[in-house]
Formats: sequence, C-alpha cells, structure tokens
Amino acid sequence: MGIMEGVAMQLKQISVFLENNAGRLGEVTAVLAKAQVNIRAISIADTADFGILRLIVDNTPAAIEALRSGGFTIRETDVAAVEIQDSPGSLAKVMELFQQAKVNIEYLYASLTGKAGKAVVIFKLEDHEKGLRMVKEHGLSTVELF
Repeated sequence: MGIMEGVAMQLKQISVFLENNAGRLGEVTAVLAKAQVNIRAISIADTADFGILRLIVDNTPAAIEALRSGGFTIRETDVAAVEIQDSPGSLAKVMELFQQAKVNIEYLYASLTGKAGKAVVIFKLEDHEKGLRMVKEHGLSTVELF
C-alpha cells in the first residue's frame, strides 16, 4: 500500500433520497449526465418506501446544483476513500486495522479506480477523524478523485 502525502484527503459523498418509483434512478443519472458529471462510485440501499442513492462524483458542486435544481433531496457526507490492492485479502487487512483502532464502520462500498490492480473502498465511519488518523498512521493511500 502506498504512502500518503500530507494530511488524509477529505471526500464528499452525495446521498440522494428517492421514492421507490420506476424510473426515479434513471432521472438522477440523466440529470447528472446533462450536467456533465461523471459518477465514480455508486451504491443504493432501499426499503419498501424509499431508497438512498450514495454517489461519489468527479464534480461535487456541479452535481449538487444539478440535483437540487432537479428537485431531488440530497445530503453531503464526509467519507474516507482508501485505495487498496485489487487482490484477495486486501480489504481484510484494512478491516483488521479499523477493528484494532476501534473505529466503527457504518457502511462501505467499493469502486475500481481505472488503475490496474487497484480498487477504492469508500468508508462511512462513526468517528471520521479518528478513522482518517488511523489510515494515515498505517500508511494507507486515500484518494480525493479517481
């Protein structure tokens, strides 16, 4: 794993709250496409009544403006994006570090980076600052854009 330069980078996640209606997810992607925003990572969780779409994009301010203008309810959240090797056991090693540091993970999802052999895991941490310190102390690479 690479060494981080300077302070751990902050990454903003956009959460979009959606009614469980056919086509609603398509509307989000169309709005972002029209605004020339590229989705870098995506996750959706749903209940019977609504869904929460979580996005990492290449231009957060443009995405927020476009989504709000489109009438979507959104929220910004700080997350940690940790670059790992795309190989068996890489995620387990990072999870063990969080466990040893007693940093609770609220949820996570992953994306490929476009770099051969690399993946990015997006962590929503209960104690964001403590988690970022742990990441830095162990020489893990974080990313701001991918």
